Amino acid sequence: MSLRSISSGILRTPNSAFVNLLDYPFQPNYIDLLNPGSIGDGKTKLRLHYLDEGNQSSPETILLLHGEPSWSYLYRHFIPKLKQYRVIAVDLIGFGKSDKPTNKNDYTYQRHVNWIREFIENLNLNNITLFCQDWGSLIGLQLVGTNGVGDRFARVVAANGGLPTGDGKISKGFIQWLDFASQQTEMDVGRVIKSGVVKDMKQEEIDAYNAPFPNEQYQAGALVFPLLVPITPENPSSEYNRQAWKNLKNFNRPFLTLFSDSDPITAGLDKILQSMIPGAKNQSHTTITDAGHFLQEDKPHEIVEHLIKFIKDNPLILARL
Repeated sequence: MSLRSISSGILRTPNSAFVNLLDYPFQPNYIDLLNPGSIGDGKTKLRLHYLDEGNQSSPETILLLHGEPSWSYLYRHFIPKLKQYRVIAVDLIGFGKSDKPTNKNDYTYQRHVNWIREFIENLNLNNITLFCQDWGSLIGLQLVGTNGVGDRFARVVAANGGLPTGDGKISKGFIQWLDFASQQTEMDVGRVIKSGVVKDMKQEEIDAYNAPFPNEQYQAGALVFPLLVPITPENPSSEYNRQAWKNLKNFNRPFLTLFSDSDPITAGLDKILQSMIPGAKNQSHTTITDAGHFLQEDKPHEIVEHLIKFIKDNPLILARL
């Protein structure tokens, strides 16, 4: 498949790559985000793709944030079960149907945070129940802990993710993943997803995870993401996360953890979140059994049941007190 260049340094996966994906019948939506001034020609805006499904008149908005190296396809089984709410699933810049800068240096932690903040503010999303996993947690939890935009979140569900500052111990599982990722010049994304689940994936599902990346030139974001995680105190984003934690330690709105039992990368982070965030007290934290890092693949229906119960147990009017 030939390259589809939007401008110098920015690629866009052709729509033909996404035709007839298994269990992904959703209509695309797009929004243009600000170019920080150094990507490509510095002027071309970046197009972010998102799904906007369910009940558009609902006062409840569920925001689903994916991580590395997945995309909104990860939530295909969530969305039909949540149709009573407005459900939004984003493709991060560099992933899915969103635009893909080709220079690894164009990707930074804070740019991703700023792009999702811009997205939330431009769509004027409020009363958000955030479901975040992997890098979705690194981005989402920083936003929840950021003055201003944090007020838009009514509830949070964290699944196999956290908000590292580089001041604590890093899991052996993540170090192994970092060592692997740092040596790659291209990534077999479908194989990576398959290695992070317990179930037997269908070939059509594996193909769908590979679909956004016709070749390695589209993969700069996927290849660099592991290297952006703050694992040292001096990381440029460590201080942003420390500041976010100051607010998270006073976050009294409902906070739930749904971690899996078979993820060596994030094991134990659920206990840290539960102990440090006041809103986690007295919530029905659950370990999802027989599930790997990408627990949305292994146990989507069970997770949705917990998510709906969490929303009903913590009505919006109470969540805003």
